Amino acid sequence: MMLDSRTLFHALLLVFGLATAFAQTAAPSQGCESFNGTSCEQCLQNVSCLWCIPSKTCMTYPVRTILPPSSVCKLNDARWGLCWMNFQILIITLSVIGGVLIIAFFVCLFCCCKCENCGNTSFEAKMMRQASKTKAKQEERKAEMKQRHEEIRKKYGLSGPNPYARFE
Repeated sequence: MMLDSRTLFHALLLVFGLATAFAQTAAPSQGCESFNGTSCEQCLQNVSCLWCIPSKTCMTYPVRTILPPSSVCKLNDARWGLCWMNFQILIITLSVIGGVLIIAFFVCLFCCCKCENCGNTSFEAKMMRQASKTKAKQEERKAEMKQRHEEIRKKYGLSGPNPYARFE
């Protein structure tokens, strides 16, 4: 069985990714509590840390609760990820951005469906016009053919009653 270059590339990425992950977890990391009394910037260098301004404490983010409880630190005083943005503003900002994205998605979905229906309506109208034009041309050709046949009948004297028709 031959391995193509894509499969080989994906396998190498997987191996290097796993090696990097094991190297990061194996490396001794300082606990967040060791940054107590330092600065917010030093504490938040570790992604799993939460900085509380009034007590100047650095603690491990309580992952079991999605939001840190107020007994640990109030949302206005908690910093995570960025020192200049408090947790409450971060939550509000992310909620607003998420809401705007959801509304934009539904507006785009509505517009696409509406435009698709408009396209179908115009397409159907175009097809109807084309069909009526074709039908009109066909009727015109039929009338011309009938007229030509009448002329031929007159030319050869067949325009009168058919002598072979049954008498009633």
